[in-house]
Amino acid sequence: MRRFAVILLMVVLSGPVLAEDKLVRVQAPQALMDTGLLKFALPRFSLKTQVRIEYVPEGAEADLVIGDTGRAIFQGPNQVWKMDVRSADHPGTKQLADWLASDVGQRTIASYAPDGTTLFGPPQAEARVVVEVTLDGDAELGHKVSREKCTRCHAVDEATKGWGIGSTPSFGVLRSLHDWEGRFAAFYALNPHPAFTQIEDVTDPFPMDRPSPIAPVELTFDELQAMLAYVAAMPAADLGKPLDHQ
Repeated sequence: MRRFAVILLMVVLSGPVLAEDKLVRVQAPQALMDTGLLKFALPRFSLKTQVRIEYVPEGAEADLVIGDTGRAIFQGPNQVWKMDVRSADHPGTKQLADWLASDVGQRTIASYAPDGTTLFGPPQAEARVVVEVTLDGDAELGHKVSREKCTRCHAVDEATKGWGIGSTPSFGVLRSLHDWEGRFAAFYALNPHPAFTQIEDVTDPFPMDRPSPIAPVELTFDELQAMLAYVAAMPAADLGKPLDHQ
């Protein structure tokens, strides 16, 4: 009997917690509510999960807000609707957010067609904006400067192939890297270049108490820009297909 009373007490105490886990407060603009979509779709979610939805007015505390901020989940009419999850650790809220983004949720939303007219559908992927980088340096000067300043370590073109240090990548190989522009624009700050490179009005002078390099590389900012223009115009090295590891 005593054991039964303890179990009953645990059930009673855990009841409010379980109920709270199964209640999600949702906020949405009146314009969306008036379409009838949420009253069509969310009861289907509740029937499957036993998670109850409570609609709260703007300004009230909400677990999930459907509006114009957050992750895009559907669109129409004439608007992309997004969800802002305010209670990410709440089990019921997580279930609802996952369901809205799932195939089942998306199909349910798309099936809402009052008077036979489909009003909502998946959000269209946002168009990627491609920014074309234009370098103002003198590419011809950059080629000349690269051959004068860099060939003791790098091959900078076909004519200097095999020059420099064997373990040092050529300009063509570096040009094939996705971050080539950042590497060349700030090469003077990347090891081992700071030990022997000076860019006029950019880098600090070598410390007076440090032995000077045997042959320091000295460039102006315009020459650096010219090198960037030269590398931008050169073809990237063809490194072939990636290696397959077994």
